Amino acid sequence: MPYSSSYDVLIIGSGGAGLSLALKLADHGTRVAVLSKFALTAGSTYYAQGGISAVFDAEDSIESHIEDTLDAGAGLCNPEIVRLTVTHGKSSIEWLRRQGVAFTEDVTPTGEKVLHLNREGGHSHRRIVHTADATGKAVSLSLIERAQEHDNIRLFEHHNVVELITQTTPSGSKTIVGAYVLDSQRQTVNTFTAKVVVLATGGASKVYLYSTNPQSATGDGIALAWRAGCRVSNMEFMQFHPTCLFHPKAQSFLISEAVRGEGGKLILPDGSPFMHHFDPRAELAPRDIVARAIDHEIKKRGIDCVYLDIRHKSEDFILKHFPTIHKKCLKFGIDICKQPIPVVPSAHYTCGGILTDSYARTDITNLYAIGEVASTGLHGANRMASNSLLECLVFADRASIDILAKLASIAAPPSVPDWDDSQVSDSDEEVVVSHNWDELRHFMWDYVGIVRTDKRLSRAMSRVELLKQEINEYYRYFRVTSDLLELRNLVIVAELIIRCAMQRKESRGLHYTLDYPELDNSKPPQNTILTP
Repeated sequence: MPYSSSYDVLIIGSGGAGLSLALKLADHGTRVAVLSKFALTAGSTYYAQGGISAVFDAEDSIESHIEDTLDAGAGLCNPEIVRLTVTHGKSSIEWLRRQGVAFTEDVTPTGEKVLHLNREGGHSHRRIVHTADATGKAVSLSLIERAQEHDNIRLFEHHNVVELITQTTPSGSKTIVGAYVLDSQRQTVNTFTAKVVVLATGGASKVYLYSTNPQSATGDGIALAWRAGCRVSNMEFMQFHPTCLFHPKAQSFLISEAVRGEGGKLILPDGSPFMHHFDPRAELAPRDIVARAIDHEIKKRGIDCVYLDIRHKSEDFILKHFPTIHKKCLKFGIDICKQPIPVVPSAHYTCGGILTDSYARTDITNLYAIGEVASTGLHGANRMASNSLLECLVFADRASIDILAKLASIAAPPSVPDWDDSQVSDSDEEVVVSHNWDELRHFMWDYVGIVRTDKRLSRAMSRVELLKQEINEYYRYFRVTSDLLELRNLVIVAELIIRCAMQRKESRGLHYTLDYPELDNSKPPQNTILTP
């Protein structure tokens, strides 16, 4: 039987951003519900290998981290947001350590323990705090454990949001009051009301055929917010990770940027390096440059992949720094101590999203967005490696400050009608969902991928229009399933990506188009903002 429940704060998403916020609020007596679409460990945080960027090295500085971030963002970062985020790097790491996260350490010649720092693409110093090559897993498991222990937090696994519930005030503005939520194990749609709702649903890279992201990254929060009336920004900037393991059974396993940071070389099948032809920084160039270079070589030579070679390092070094990668590759018959790793680019990170301010507030009163789902102004046209987990932590903190300051003055949510599915039936054609899902991801990869043209974008748009009609019709007549909800959200995200890409008549950061291969320097750089 469907049910209704009410909380102070409803957090949709159980990754680094959502759980950090839940813990910060719950410590102040706030009653929090956290929804996870699948298992608690199914989000992107759990799979993040690299680490968290923060200034700890004596030779590094906040100013240098800011400069590197602005440089990677290709003129579209908000400098105030960059400074705010970077300044909180150290305190974010210390907070995680208090939650039980154990980061990799070195011992100095004097016997003192210090954090081991990696270097990754775009960074001018070593500043990546990490737990071997499985940082996200360490962060995720610690935060889940703390949340499970907390009396003020209730965790709901296998709960997928159908729609946000808003009310219009007499002045015409919208206020959030809750969400209709599918319990996908019991197949019931339940009603959750709350004074405050927070979207922490992650990114949208599953809109592409090849993605490093887990199954859950279907842009749900972006689509939910868009349907509810929030603006979105910079959706054309979808980041492709340059090095994804190329193997039919690997399910898009990521080869961490840190492998290149430790001197890994990208080579062609004949063993010759090529990155120096594309950028003086070679393997340490930002991700968009490396991904385009690999894409160029693959298409030019008609090869399946290129190779990443770390064999010049000792076996001890490789096993200490990259145990997860070594073990995974070995499973597919590749010993990275003795063989180069076959790699291809793959969709990885959503740099745009729901437009938010410096406290993570959206256009709808009491609706917040944190983590990859949000467009904060930190990443601009391209995310620098390992700034993403930092953004999750900093904006969870910012949102907690704002929510705690005003929670007592927000009226209790009104009672809302239950979800009505009396007019629909169970689907007899699930094949429609799987077929549309495949079609969508194929044409997004082919037409709206690493390299774009006007013609490709208009082809993609006409396909999206047709799919949207089919999916909406299907949604109207049949009971919702988790797969249908994801598909409905993905097609909206695809449309937003294409619309943003069509508006940008230049190549900047992650948006590269053969029709406008140069930067447009005739005016100051503009964010692409779409209004529902």
